[in-house]
Amino acid sequence: MHIALREVHDSDLPVFFRQMNDPEALHMAAFTPKDPADWDAFSVHWSKIRASRDVVRTILGDGDVVGSTAVYGDPGEREVTYWVDRAYWGRGVATAALRALLAEVPDRPLYARAAADNAASRRVLEKCGFVVSARARGFAPARGEEIDEVVLHLAS
Repeated sequence: MHIALREVHDSDLPVFFRQMNDPEALHMAAFTPKDPADWDAFSVHWSKIRASRDVVRTILGDGDVVGSTAVYGDPGEREVTYWVDRAYWGRGVATAALRALLAEVPDRPLYARAAADNAASRRVLEKCGFVVSARARGFAPARGEEIDEVVLHLAS
């Protein structure tokens, strides 16, 4: 599968909304909006993202929208994030998309966070050079409780 990144189009938003309302994906991601089914909140959030200086990209798999990825935050504290449609899990999409994003955004250091039990996301990050630098606990809205998370760091 050919993976490419491009700027987010208005037509991508309903696809992202559907992807972010998959119960299994929500559980795996854990740290999600309070109410992922709230279209109005979703729209406001994406309007702010798209108006910011953050680097936000749509992930295309063979030309189809399969997710999104971004680098956001203040210099020295910037984080990466990604969301891939569950239908494409286990196919290298997240790893390829994150590598493409890292090639586009030379800022370092970069950070990432993942639920401690999300081994797949941790593998993606480690394949891209991130290393675990801390552990934390935080409230995970998708799970309705505090859970362990790992903080990863990419120095160069």
